[in-house]
Amino acid sequence: MTHGRVDGPVTELTPEPEGNGHTIGPGRGYTIESLDTGLRLMQLFLTHDTLTVSGAAELLSVGRSTAHRVLRTLEGRGFAIRDFSGRGYSAGPELVRLGRPAGFGPAVREQLGAVLEDAVHRTGETVQSTALIGDQIIVIDGRESSQPVRVMPEVGSTHPAHATSGGKLLLSLMTTEQVCALYPQEKLPAATPGTVTSRSALLAELQEIRSLGYALSRGESVRGMNTVAVPLAGSSWRDRLALMAAAPADRGDDAALVRRAGELRLSAALLNTV
Repeated sequence: MTHGRVDGPVTELTPEPEGNGHTIGPGRGYTIESLDTGLRLMQLFLTHDTLTVSGAAELLSVGRSTAHRVLRTLEGRGFAIRDFSGRGYSAGPELVRLGRPAGFGPAVREQLGAVLEDAVHRTGETVQSTALIGDQIIVIDGRESSQPVRVMPEVGSTHPAHATSGGKLLLSLMTTEQVCALYPQEKLPAATPGTVTSRSALLAELQEIRSLGYALSRGESVRGMNTVAVPLAGSSWRDRLALMAAAPADRGDDAALVRRAGELRLSAALLNTV
């Protein structure tokens, strides 16, 4: 073991010229060009679900060979993944885990609050907004039902995405490659006896959710609790949210859940008007 050195090739530090749009200050006087390119490419995944080598090269104003090397490096560290065709790249699991979920900013929370108030009024059940962090969902905000027997909202709590309607809805908005990267093993953990426990079954269900536009969970996360979720906001994995209604199973048969999906869509549509 050696101390005080890093073995390997040395990358030259290039002085950063002033007036190029970067802030000059302590620690910013020099840039490592290849690292800067990699960081800028990672930022592109915040607004692009997939990137080709040529597309990344054009957006970054670099050569295709440079874009290819950077994408391959990010892939090797789990920050990017290739689709089955081999032509495009998506955000990898490490980058997804690093992303701060949407919905925590005060302006967004105010807008979400109006949507949640409308949703709890329409459905009569507890409603929650959820975001995806890796293979878990986190409850961003919620409103409690006035029913005597009701589900309690748990703001800040996390749950396995594959066992919840909100999680499955958000997973369905990802590519198959992204889902497989989050779940590298065929066997999935069970939260209850009703939880889907194979990746193959999950992928099949996600395909159905994409065609229906809503997701259901029947006692899969908590016994005796059924939920339904619809898309709420966001155009990329970084800022997508789901709107979920939860009720005791005796008020949550399939017909009731499908009806609430329609009611939740009406509430979700308010987000762009408040």
